Amino acid sequence: MITHSVCIDSMEKIMRFVSIMNTFHGRFDLVSGCSAVSAKSMMGVFSLDISRPVSLYIYNDESADTVLKAISAFDAVSL
Repeated sequence: MITHSVCIDSMEKIMRFVSIMNTFHGRFDLVSGCSAVSAKSMMGVFSLDISRPVSLYIYNDESADTVLKAISAFDAVSL
């Protein structure tokens, strides 16, 4: 499993992010605090606190590099 921090702090970003995630096969979860939802679920993502970066859990290590390249625009930047 790979964990990566992403920033999806607007409706537009959520829609683009979920659209990209749905192009991949496998399981991907977004975790914020105690809540975990499928990264492919628009409704699930809207239920998270997106005011801060959230963690993306990628369960298929083989496709992780491809997924991370596809979502690079959402990388959380450390301040």
